[in-house]
Amino acid sequence: MSGALKAMIVKEFWALLRDPKGRITLVLPPLIQLLIFSFAVTLQVENVDIGVLDRSSGSASTELVQRIAGAETFDEIKRLHSAEDLRRAIDRQEVLAALVIDEDFDRRVASGEPATVGVVLDGRRSNAAQIVGGYLTQIATDAGLELRPASTAPPQQAVAINWFNPNLEYIWFNMPSLLVVIVSVAGLSVTAQTVAREREMGTFDQLMVSPLTVPQILIGKMVPPFCVGLFNGTVYLVVAPLVFGVPFTGSIPWFYVGLSVYLVSLVGLGMFVSSLSTTQQQAFLGSFVATIPVILLSGFASPLENMPGWLQTITYINPARYFLEISIGQFLKAMPAADMLPLLWPLVLIGVVTISVSGWLFRARME
Repeated sequence: MSGALKAMIVKEFWALLRDPKGRITLVLPPLIQLLIFSFAVTLQVENVDIGVLDRSSGSASTELVQRIAGAETFDEIKRLHSAEDLRRAIDRQEVLAALVIDEDFDRRVASGEPATVGVVLDGRRSNAAQIVGGYLTQIATDAGLELRPASTAPPQQAVAINWFNPNLEYIWFNMPSLLVVIVSVAGLSVTAQTVAREREMGTFDQLMVSPLTVPQILIGKMVPPFCVGLFNGTVYLVVAPLVFGVPFTGSIPWFYVGLSVYLVSLVGLGMFVSSLSTTQQQAFLGSFVATIPVILLSGFASPLENMPGWLQTITYINPARYFLEISIGQFLKAMPAADMLPLLWPLVLIGVVTISVSGWLFRARME
């Protein structure tokens, strides 16, 4: 490494670390986001109020209601006396779901006939309502198996086995994904300020007349954000198993290979935003505009398979799409190198393209 390049890297590190507030923002916000998002972003539904319209009032229906009341998911069971009470409770959001037990429920259970219950869900909270509906269905199914007469043959049951996350712990899914999200936010925001800061402070002209070449300037500006991303990734890699109990089953060297390649592509995207910006405010807004699609099109918020076909095509140029799969794979299923290689070369290609375009824009601005 030449002395000029070393001086450029040291200068960028000083620009990043000399401000005490800047040093705090590099470490503290990602840690706060990690702690908040890990608990706030959850697919579990708890402390839910359930309405029950029991028109049977027999021993079987009472047993079913008691089972629901004893579930940890549900907080209060509200007794409803009519369909109008049910409509009013849902309309006022007093309950998220309501169970409707018909008059012949106990008779059907006693005679071994198929007995069903109705579930009314509040569609305004569709995701939580669907999860609660699944809980109620499972409780009703288990109760039906135990309440059936001994003379009837038990129905065939499918046994579900959950690979990689046997207990379906939501934190096991969230932590590897949050690592990608928070590293992306921090990496883009830091990188996007580099060139824009030079222009706003009036030092961009000094770079133009310096003996440094364009590749040396770009490398010098990309190394500090890259190191910040590695530091944040290392913190999450340590915190996830030790604090949150998320297992890391993969290879640490291969994880860092994936993280490094992802950071290169991410820094290239940030440099592209920074090269287009003339002020730090523009760079901040540009990084924000870039961060939203990077996160939403990564598969973190919703599965890629649920997106329209044209939108799925766009996700192929999103680096977070590939590293999200690498992160989850390394944490939960010990992803081997053979499975990582098809995810690494798109990241390399994205990094080469974005850095090349950034270099062209930077050279054009210098001329």
